[in-house]
Amino acid sequence: MEKLDVAVVTAELEQMNGWTLEDGKWLVKKYKFLTFANAMQFVNEVATIAEAENHHPFIAIDFRMVTLRLTSWKVGGITKLDLRCVAEFDSAYGRFQSGE
Repeated sequence: MEKLDVAVVTAELEQMNGWTLEDGKWLVKKYKFLTFANAMQFVNEVATIAEAENHHPFIAIDFRMVTLRLTSWKVGGITKLDLRCVAEFDSAYGRFQSGE
């Protein structure tokens, strides 16, 4: 898998709702939920997606907020796989009641 140029990632970010690029190599998003139970259900869905893609994000859970951080370690940055996972995580989020 090939590392994407930062300019390409920045252009892709314009199409991604709420995702940011940190340190030129991390895609980061905070998801808000109405309940802790919804947040945990979302995390379980993220785990299922990550296992299927064999690509696992860092996950931080703080009551009703879930933060995902994603990068491709082998190439030291963002790849098409990261972008695909971002789309899948956002799709999963749409199935849960948000607090935004």
